[in-house]
This record gives sequence, C-alpha cells and structure tokens, in this order.
Amino acid sequence: MTTTDRTMMCKITFYEEKNFQGRSYECMSDCSDMSSYLSRCQSCRVESGCFMVYERNNYMGQQFFMRRGEYNDMQRMMSMGMMFDNMKSCRMIPYHRGQFRMKIYERENYGGQSYEMMDDCDNIQDRHRMSDCQSCNVMDGHWLMYEQAHYKGRMMYMRPGEYRSFRDMGMSGMRFMSMRRIMESM
Repeated sequence: MTTTDRTMMCKITFYEEKNFQGRSYECMSDCSDMSSYLSRCQSCRVESGCFMVYERNNYMGQQFFMRRGEYNDMQRMMSMGMMFDNMKSCRMIPYHRGQFRMKIYERENYGGQSYEMMDDCDNIQDRHRMSDCQSCNVMDGHWLMYEQAHYKGRMMYMRPGEYRSFRDMGMSGMRFMSMRRIMESM
C-alpha cells in the first residue's frame, strides 16, 4: 500500500451533538475551519487513520491526537486529556513508513544542548539530562511532543520541518518533556 493509498483511507466524521447525533461533517483531509459545516462539535468517529484536532480555526490553540475509534462525548474526551470543549479545525496525519529522526534543542534557535532522537522518549530530563526543549528539527516522521514526562499534559503535533521557537508558535511558557513517534500501531 502506497502512502497515497493510505492517505486516501483516512476518515473522520464530526457531529454537532453527543452520541453521534445532529448534523455531521465527514472529513478525509485537513480542514482549517469547520464552522461553515457545524456550529459546534460534541462527538466524532475516526473510521481510519489519525488526526489532530484543534480548539481554534487554522490549526491554532490546544491540540488533541485522535486515532481510530469512537469519541461519543466531549466531556469524556476531556477526561482522556483533551483540554478544550469544542473542535474548530483538524489536520490529517499521513502514515509514515520508514525511520523517524528528530533533533531537539535545549534553547530557541537551535541553541544549547542537542540530541538526535530516533525513538520515543518518555522523559528528556532523565534520558538526556536536558531540562527543557525549546526548538527542534524534524527530519523524518511525524511526532507528538508532550508538556510533561510520560506523554502527559498538553501536546503538539510536529511534522517534518524546522521549528526555531515554540514560543513564536503560540506555545509560550510550555516546556516539552516527552516525545513520541506517531505510528500506525499507536
């Protein structure tokens, strides 16, 4: 199966009401503004693939990772770690086959200590003696970065690219303490 085939299979359906009721919007790619389709989103169903959902339009604000499954109540999603009560945009996460590589830096603009990572890290302080991660370069794969150790707290989706300053990305005051590869088997 090619990456294109895998991308075409990703599908999420959003519903205005709990328990998959009310108007719905089916999405198989990125959507920067769901407000023209739904007035709010209180439940969703990921039929295939993985998605990041965002609390604001244009992929801004708090983020939450969603894999295949049913999410029938926004309140239940909040108990699973989602820290907002409505979804306004979503981004499809393409399937990645191959190696994962990311270089993390202690300070903005690739300053301070740095480490190249190829696998998950549940605590950068314990593993690399790094107290903070404020910039990174994702060379291969798609990653989730978490505010707290052991993949807890607020998260941020990182796709291949250079990220010189998390503060400039609207993540001011946020420290990333653990990182996880986004894999199909997650």
